[in-house]
Amino acid sequence: MKKHPLVQKIRAIYPVSVVLGLFLLIGLMSITPPATAATARDNESVLISLVTPSSGAILNPTFDRNKIKLGITPTGWSNSDDRTIDLDPPIPFQQILSETALAGFKGSQMSPKYPQDLKELKRELGMRNLTISEPWVGTLFTVGKAQETFEEFDKQVAFMKEMNGNSIVVAELGGAVHQKPGADPLVDRPKFTDQQWSDLTEGLNQLGAIAQQNGMQLVYHPHIGTGVENFEDIDRLMSNTDSNTVKLLLDTGHLYYAGVDPLAVTKKYVNRIKHVHLKNIRQPILNESKKTGRGFLDSIRAGIFTVPGDSAGTVNFQPILQELAKANYEGWLMVEAEQDPNNAEPLQYALMARTYLRDQIGF
Repeated sequence: MKKHPLVQKIRAIYPVSVVLGLFLLIGLMSITPPATAATARDNESVLISLVTPSSGAILNPTFDRNKIKLGITPTGWSNSDDRTIDLDPPIPFQQILSETALAGFKGSQMSPKYPQDLKELKRELGMRNLTISEPWVGTLFTVGKAQETFEEFDKQVAFMKEMNGNSIVVAELGGAVHQKPGADPLVDRPKFTDQQWSDLTEGLNQLGAIAQQNGMQLVYHPHIGTGVENFEDIDRLMSNTDSNTVKLLLDTGHLYYAGVDPLAVTKKYVNRIKHVHLKNIRQPILNESKKTGRGFLDSIRAGIFTVPGDSAGTVNFQPILQELAKANYEGWLMVEAEQDPNNAEPLQYALMARTYLRDQIGF
């Protein structure tokens, strides 16, 4: 029986199509997609990330990936202390959240730029598989405003319950100069009297107890331009507060800025460190800020801060991370770098930091 012309044509091209098909299959199998998600585990939702999976960890031992959460603060996109440090027009909050997720992070510090309506905030976070890592509470115990402090703290505890989180970041802002134009944050910062220290530590113990009763964890943030800035301040705070309820936030950048070795703080207080901000410093800009007495916000504009993984940074993060891993640290590792987005592309630096962490910790 004579074959139909179409059938004859199909038979003629069949061997060629098979070969082409094999080449196509092999090619697809060999391509590494530029945007790939981390390895998925059972019942875990996966979003696309520009950071590829790791082939291993530099740290040994490394962290338990089931007990570590990686996040980034929004201050690389938009500054919370000075909202003029932004693009013109300002970067929308949707871009901050989307690029946070795209860089492979799972959480963000709360920002005044984010939706204040809980329903809207949860919707925006949920679309990107993100959560809020922490709020910020500026305590005012040293200036006689305990009641106002307790009221604000209660609000943030309620907020974090809604976010299913447990970290509350606090810092004493009585007399703080980090937002004051022209003030040298190292020279003009407040020096507390013995009574003010007593008011502060007693107040923190009360807040710590409230946090614990609500399934939360209070972590104190030593901060440039405040009364708790250097190693002596940290020692006094830790010695006079309840170690069970008042924990320490390790902020590598603020410590280094204040002339404190963040590795030394890590080693001494590793068992009280329950929250971490990984912030890098550009040494030449720090030197200039110290020499000229430049203010904190002006130092940010000058580019004093950057992220882990930036070759322009001076902080050595590897031994710090290693100490935390050896101590079986659990909780958030938050990348933080207050930068001017006009000079530092936020997504580029977020990816830089996330890639560095991937190489260090293995995920």
